[in-house]
Amino acid sequence: MSSAVKVYLTEQPAPASYKGSTRHYLKDGAMQVVVQKDEATLLRTVQQAGRKLDQLGFTQIEPAGDGWSRDRQWALAQGFTDTMNTNQVNFVGADKETLAILDDAFRWSRELINLPSSEIYPESLSERVAEKLKQAGGDAVSWNIVAGDDLVKDGRMGIHTVGRASARVPALLELDYNPTGDANAPVAYALIGKGITFDTGGYSIKSNEGMVAMKCDMGGAATVAGALLVAIRQGLKQRVKLLLCCAENMIDGTAYKNGDIITYKDGQRVEIVNTDAEGRLVLADGLIRAGELGAQKIIDAATLTGAAQVAVGTEYNALFSVDESAAQGALQSAADESEPLWRLPLASFHKDNCPSAFADTANSRPIKGGGAGGASNAAGFLLRFAPNNGAGWTHFDLAGAYQTQANALWAAGATGLGIRSIARMMLANR
Repeated sequence: MSSAVKVYLTEQPAPASYKGSTRHYLKDGAMQVVVQKDEATLLRTVQQAGRKLDQLGFTQIEPAGDGWSRDRQWALAQGFTDTMNTNQVNFVGADKETLAILDDAFRWSRELINLPSSEIYPESLSERVAEKLKQAGGDAVSWNIVAGDDLVKDGRMGIHTVGRASARVPALLELDYNPTGDANAPVAYALIGKGITFDTGGYSIKSNEGMVAMKCDMGGAATVAGALLVAIRQGLKQRVKLLLCCAENMIDGTAYKNGDIITYKDGQRVEIVNTDAEGRLVLADGLIRAGELGAQKIIDAATLTGAAQVAVGTEYNALFSVDESAAQGALQSAADESEPLWRLPLASFHKDNCPSAFADTANSRPIKGGGAGGASNAAGFLLRFAPNNGAGWTHFDLAGAYQTQANALWAAGATGLGIRSIARMMLANR
């Protein structure tokens, strides 16, 4: 007999002995979650109930009774997740297999983000991702890692410049998932992830409190890798290229400095005005590579700007695109997966919002946080490098990927928010 704590959905409100309008309560050793008329509110309430059960010290729970849809069970699991990935939810019903696939991918992605940078550095991140996806995709998966000075030979100057001061060499993972068996099959999607395994800010150095969680700055890489893992295990039939742009942004005598200029493989020149605006510098290489591959659609994900968090908080991710069809597809996928995603402004003029007198553009504005509209201006910088003037390209600024401390919805650490949406986008036309 299962020792898991049962969780029920109920129409009965909390007893009078509970304060206020409590929406979840314990009764006879089980958690009761009061059903709400609005589904979004109910999912939030279910997640809060899962969080409370973790706080009470339980390690295993199980949905019981009627009404447990896939999304409701998943909300419960997200709330019950603990930072060290030790808790277990016994999923029930017809969606057990799908939920188990999600659970494994999220646990793996969160572990990558939560591990210290002494264990997750550019080459180890690349190798861990390649090995996990090889296990899932078998012979359909192959990969190549370009690292250190070989990046210069390959023209990946953004990744090399950001990472050259670290004892851990920078790296670009290019992983090919090709279930077609045809070496000439078109690339349906390129997934690009920011893999900054630790970010000091470089010479534009972060404060201590701003740096303490910067092992999470490879959250974009872990998110797109997790999304591909989910899609593979759910039967993805299209060819996908995964590009992880990995570096540590460190400081020594060889580190890049404000005023330096990077010349990219496509000829664009970028003046550095803030070494802490490094994520966009490495993603530019990924976008150029996606263009070389002729990818039909491109998705990048990154913990890119604090400005996105100011705009949407840490419960949403921010979406940018100049392609209306691609943007609507991403928003619909997020809605279908009950993941909060909000579109922020991006227009062609945003490419010119970080001007430089010495290069084609600067990587930011030389003011704190990049100034007003910082998230849109960062996306505008990326738009300069997106193939086909941004047609088919979507950019996820992962404002909700990491919680610096536990709250009513999340444990401290990585959340995995965005994995389901991106996986759904790839599976929409499988």
